[in-house]
Amino acid sequence: MITLCAISSGFPSLPLAASLMYVFNEATIAGRVVLFTLFLGSIFSWSVIFFKLRHLQVAKRQNAYFSTLFRRERAPLCLYKEKINFWDSPLFEVYEAGCTELCFQLLGATEVDETFQVRLESARKISPAQMRAVTAAMERAVGEAILKLESLMIILSTAVSGAPFLGLLGTVWGVMDAFAGIAAAGNANLTAMAPGVAGALITTVTGLLVAIPAMFGYNFLVVSIRSLMVQCENFSAELASAMDHRYVNHGEMRR
Repeated sequence: MITLCAISSGFPSLPLAASLMYVFNEATIAGRVVLFTLFLGSIFSWSVIFFKLRHLQVAKRQNAYFSTLFRRERAPLCLYKEKINFWDSPLFEVYEAGCTELCFQLLGATEVDETFQVRLESARKISPAQMRAVTAAMERAVGEAILKLESLMIILSTAVSGAPFLGLLGTVWGVMDAFAGIAAAGNANLTAMAPGVAGALITTVTGLLVAIPAMFGYNFLVVSIRSLMVQCENFSAELASAMDHRYVNHGEMRR
């Protein structure tokens, strides 16, 4: 009954807070530097996780909306002609790059004005060699979109791999200082050893607390980014096929 009342009143949290403060006070200067570094790494890791989750969520939503509009129109250049923009959509970046290069190959210019449709209808079809230039432009756009999706992920991967080792470094350094102090004092007993060892172990615990959330966030983000990468590659192939059927003259290949 007494234990239940203590738990309900929140008293068990006091020994935990007191023990953490005690362990922190027993940490050496090197251990506190490691803890401060891990604290900064934790802030950066969580910031990257929340930012990338938001960014990928917006990208998926914009991709879905853009894909719906693109497949609703039969002409590949229809959305480009209407100047519809989806700035947060990786698929739109691939589409814009492909359409810009296609207009340059077809019309010799990329401006979209009131005469664009007339010039497009009177333009001659391009050769397969010119279409390869359009495909190359889309492939470059896919690569740029992938680099943008993977940006800042190095921070999470560094936190996952580096935080435990940094915490272990602080622990080893603290244990080394503790044993050196005991050896200098000539008093090798548990009471003299425990504070230094406890202060040294806090860096390993902190390193794991930084690395574990970063690992889960990194794995989830990698899977989401990979799905967007596949979407970009598939859309690039789909757009290239649509442009090839509509704007490429394959008669030159049969001559």
